[in-house]
Amino acid sequence: MKPIINKTSFFLIYLVIFICSACTYTPWHEEQAEIFLNKGIAYIQSGLYTNALKELLEAEKYNSRNPKIYYYLAMSYHGKNMNDKAMEELQKAISLDKNYSEAHNYLGTLYSDRGLWDKAIEEFEKALSNPLYNTPEMVLYNMAWAYYKKKDYKTALNKYQDTVRVDNFKRLRPQVEKNMGLIYFDQHDFPTAISHFRKAVELNPNFVDSHFLLGESYLKINDKTNARKAFQAVVDLAPQSAFGQKASVYLQALK
Repeated sequence: MKPIINKTSFFLIYLVIFICSACTYTPWHEEQAEIFLNKGIAYIQSGLYTNALKELLEAEKYNSRNPKIYYYLAMSYHGKNMNDKAMEELQKAISLDKNYSEAHNYLGTLYSDRGLWDKAIEEFEKALSNPLYNTPEMVLYNMAWAYYKKKDYKTALNKYQDTVRVDNFKRLRPQVEKNMGLIYFDQHDFPTAISHFRKAVELNPNFVDSHFLLGESYLKINDKTNARKAFQAVVDLAPQSAFGQKASVYLQALK
């Protein structure tokens, strides 16, 4: 005989299933997820990405609704050069929190790595649309680089200027000066490029590539004396680096 389930019985069964599924996300589950998440972050900071993945996947089992777990999963996959997986995890994080600016910024940098500049800029814009994001200078810096690679030099310069304006601790200023110098170098405005490269090495005397670019810029205006000084600084700072070896070749030619 076929069993009969009336409406009341069906409702009670549904209610039990709902309550049981809701129990998956108790405060205890969230606490356990946080423990595994913190372990995963610690492993990432130590560069142990496989260990980090193990912890973060455990965290996901306890709380699959925490977007931070997917953000750090992305970081772990990226550390293992599994960039497709990293992008998938960032998409999951964003699906759970569309205002997750860090995830938008990270996804934008991965698009940049692939030369997908328009997609990268779109993600950077989304990151900046969150008024509560407290490090917009990083996004502006990344966005400026994307515009530079698109050869939209005017917009790139504007974004670098915006970066300087909001970078209260001036942490990015040496890199910004170097990249602004690159923009002018590419446009053959070598005196202006020199002024930016000089500012970059004043702010960070250990900035090897800025010394090298400064030397090349001086060569463009036939200022061999200052070119030698710049290339010598590169050799003194990093003789075995690619820049150091190229600078040594220039110094030999300038004797």
